[in-house]
Amino acid sequence: MLKENVIYKKSNKGITLVALVITIIVLLILAGVSLNLVAGSNGILG
Repeated sequence: MLKENVIYKKSNKGITLVALVITIIVLLILAGVSLNLVAGSNGILG
C-alpha cells in the first residue's frame, strides 16, 4: 500500500509538470499574438 502511494505521488507530480509546461506554451503563444497585434505592420503602434 505504501508503494502505491509513492507511485501515485510521482504520477501526480508528472501530470502537474505537464500541465505547467502546457500552460507556459499557451501563455507564450498568447503573448506572441498580442505583441503581433500591438506592434505589427497593421497594429495599434504600427
